[in-house]
Amino acid sequence: MAISMSGYAEILVRNGIISPEQWAEAEQMARENSSPESDCLVRLGYCTGEEVMQAMAASHKLRYVDLHEIKIPESVIELVPESVARENAILPMQEEDDTLTVIVSDPEDIPTIDKLRFILNRRVEIALAPRESILEAINVYYGQIEGESADSMLQEFTDTAIDFTEMEDDTRSNEDIVDENSAPIVKLVHLMITEAVQLRASDIHIEPFEDRIRVRYRIDGVLIERDSPPKRLLGALISRVKILAKMDISERRRPQDGRIKVTVGEKELDLRVSVLPTNHGQSIVMRLLDKDNIKVGIRQLGLAEENFKKFQGLIRRPNGIVLVTGPTGSGKTTTLYASLNALNRPDRKIITAEDPVEYYLPGINQVEVRHDIGLNFARIIRSMLRQAPNVILVGEMRDEETASMGIQASLTGHLVFSTLHTNDAPSAVTRMVDMGVPGYLVASSVIAVLAQRLVRVNCSKCKQPIELPESAIIDAGMTEDMLLNATFMKGKGCGYCNKKGYRGRLGIFELMLINSKIRQMIFENRATQDIRRAAIGLGMSTLYTDGLRKVLGGVTTLEEVYRVAKRTEQDNKAA
Repeated sequence: MAISMSGYAEILVRNGIISPEQWAEAEQMARENSSPESDCLVRLGYCTGEEVMQAMAASHKLRYVDLHEIKIPESVIELVPESVARENAILPMQEEDDTLTVIVSDPEDIPTIDKLRFILNRRVEIALAPRESILEAINVYYGQIEGESADSMLQEFTDTAIDFTEMEDDTRSNEDIVDENSAPIVKLVHLMITEAVQLRASDIHIEPFEDRIRVRYRIDGVLIERDSPPKRLLGALISRVKILAKMDISERRRPQDGRIKVTVGEKELDLRVSVLPTNHGQSIVMRLLDKDNIKVGIRQLGLAEENFKKFQGLIRRPNGIVLVTGPTGSGKTTTLYASLNALNRPDRKIITAEDPVEYYLPGINQVEVRHDIGLNFARIIRSMLRQAPNVILVGEMRDEETASMGIQASLTGHLVFSTLHTNDAPSAVTRMVDMGVPGYLVASSVIAVLAQRLVRVNCSKCKQPIELPESAIIDAGMTEDMLLNATFMKGKGCGYCNKKGYRGRLGIFELMLINSKIRQMIFENRATQDIRRAAIGLGMSTLYTDGLRKVLGGVTTLEEVYRVAKRTEQDNKAA
């Protein structure tokens, strides 16, 4: 049967960017989710937003614009009011005679183009750019909150004589404090959150010290220091964040946790807030939970083709335990949610036990641990089994009781996903035994362990080939065969990646399948090193080896792999 394609899809297929089968898959996803095929192609990881937009431009014979490569004059920006630009996600680019060229993301949105002609009372021609790039450029050109930037806002606070520190000791209602004093603080906190979103930060850290406040954003897993507000604003900042997170602003001695819901541009974000008393005041960490982060499929995680096929088979098993291991911030939650999204169908019942529930998944029953009323992991698992689920997610196996309940669930015909904090995949087995679970139960229930880390990816705009010194190649353990098709790349730094040379992150993985040989070794209570050696002999790629392959392919750099994984004497065998 012939597959019907739109004009831009034919161009993508003709250029070898996607296959007809991939287009058919995107069409099916679009029908199921009522979303454009172009968005589905990007979400499935078959092409980038830029590639889709370039194909659309070629199909409609329009100009494609890279907004990172052009500078739009202020006089042109002033021709379109900010409210019009934001409402319609458009950006004026150039004026010639009585014609204004406007950048849009949908060339077929005729009503919006006609509306612009009416509002602006002039001829309008269009050029194309990805929607995300347009929204980002609107923030850059129009600025935030009456044209103020975070830097200028901080300077304004530095120069002003208003003393906000009284807010920390103020016992009046939240509404009174906001109405009387805090309009500038409201702006500053909003600016921090907005700037963090624009920079793709995952966390905002506000840390008090003796003579200053340090503000840092975690971007692609690395902390970046930003301009700091004056120390005297600490009390006001803390009070504002506590008000937003519905915390007790008068409590300064105990740690507190809360959540903030905020809209930045068109994004709805959840912020998980933690307040911790320190020597010099209360330290705040706001974790930005972007719902778009959990819409990734298993394909986009970064699994090598062989591991991808194995993992696809694992998550379709009817029962057993799949463990995902790694330290905090290594992407375990994203991997688990990608797996649940792949399994989330009307014919399956999925229940999760999480501490806390970070992202809300439609179609999945999520239960939050509440220690204050005795609702712990073990109790939730015991109760959820009465609900006859097909798939269970246990946020973390922290103790013998939780691990035993998870094992019982797997042995009674359920597929169980969970996490452990271990350094590699083989260590997960001995960790469970150390918690008090008998080895024979571990061997009969666990079907696979996936260890993972996150490495930063070379910026797609500024990466360029590099030559590695021979000493670095030898230290990395690269063989001549590995170097035959190697392409070493590194980003030189540009506006797209904030001069860092990296933009975005990808996982490196170590997938250990529990086969008969490994199962026998677990029965015999063998050492972790023995299990690791056997797994490598049976074809397991280690974290370091998987990272090295991504270096050879130009995806990341050796420095990034060294940052998260170390080479062992067994890695040469796994290469």
